[in-house]
Amino acid sequence: MSKNNENKLVPRLRFPEFHNDGNWEEKSLGAVAENIMYGMNSAAVEFDGENKYIRITDIDEETRMFIPNPLTSPEGLLEEKYAVNIGDLLFARTGASVGKSYLHKKESGKVYFAGFLIRFTIKDAVPYFIYAQTHTNKYQKWVLATSARSGQPGINAEEYKSYPIQIPINYKEQQKIAACLSSLDEVITAESQKLEVLKDHKKGLLQNLLPQEGETVPKFRFKEFEKDGEWEVTKLSELGYLINGLTYSPEDVRDKGLLVLRSSNIQDGLIDLKDCVYVREDINGANLTKPKDIIVCVRNGSKSLIGKNAVIPEGIPFATHGAFMTAFRANNPAFVFQLFQSDYYGKQVRSDLGATINSINGKNFIKYEFPVPKNPKEQEKIADTLSSVDDLIKAQTEKVLALQLHKKGLLQGLFPNINEVTE
Repeated sequence: MSKNNENKLVPRLRFPEFHNDGNWEEKSLGAVAENIMYGMNSAAVEFDGENKYIRITDIDEETRMFIPNPLTSPEGLLEEKYAVNIGDLLFARTGASVGKSYLHKKESGKVYFAGFLIRFTIKDAVPYFIYAQTHTNKYQKWVLATSARSGQPGINAEEYKSYPIQIPINYKEQQKIAACLSSLDEVITAESQKLEVLKDHKKGLLQNLLPQEGETVPKFRFKEFEKDGEWEVTKLSELGYLINGLTYSPEDVRDKGLLVLRSSNIQDGLIDLKDCVYVREDINGANLTKPKDIIVCVRNGSKSLIGKNAVIPEGIPFATHGAFMTAFRANNPAFVFQLFQSDYYGKQVRSDLGATINSINGKNFIKYEFPVPKNPKEQEKIADTLSSVDDLIKAQTEKVLALQLHKKGLLQGLFPNINEVTE
């Protein structure tokens, strides 16, 4: 690929064989599509073994693939006009996922689409080429602007039809760009599947290396500890202690200073410093975090975030944690962190929340109970084994993120940036 620096409707990155093909054209999505319609208003029922039903929630947020959970079929009489054909595009028309797109592929089988989706059958263009443009920053900005409503956000069929897309005159250039990006998608999918395998392996190890509910020894035990007897049910208060978070006001916030760790700084069990808040260094009530502390989200507007946790790594900047967090300073932090990934932990967190409560009370939290081996060396061996898998998961996660970032860069370069175009 070569760079094109001319200020015209051309991409910054262009395959050499198309370098002299001139400007791209701008058309509306409706101009390259037909058979535009809303889906069927049927309830989802148990999968009948043949006819699948796709709803907004069945389209994965990250991959935009059809990943139903559970797999369902539409209820009632099935009309073929609602069947999704290979290469059809579906768009979410309402709700928090408005703008989400899906490209139907052969491997998804026979699928019917639901009423909150809009179908576009692409004509005179490569379907994936059009679909790829729904992953650009330009599209995301358009969705935010167009979906703004006084109530629930939404985009109707006429609005989707008006979305401006850029198309090269040479059909082969569309095909080349689509092939480039779709091949990268395949690599990302393969590496993402490897990541899921590692995560499943970790879950399996947790289930085998820690006793299950009602058991006093794990299913698998390292040979050197087989004669060490039963594990003991132990309260969290016997394994360490809690450290309260900092309450601060907007007036305390600074551009630099004392880092305040919040729930957004915990991503996939790791500390992430992309979204940071700092307060003045002389603020009262700040308990400084130390490496190997385990910070836990104990209060949040989203119930699903309650209980998520991460270990403070070495080299963390001068930091504390916010009032909606707590820190647990453990005697054996590596082992306790693994306990916090177990079913024992998850079950106790869920039982604390209830129907409307989005917080964990510190007094209850410190009473959580876990089976613990008496021998500290067994704790260390289990922690080392599980941590080694965590390291593999971290490395594979970084690999997937790097590929996704590479794709994002290609999307920005392979399609014209309308803001750079002059008359």
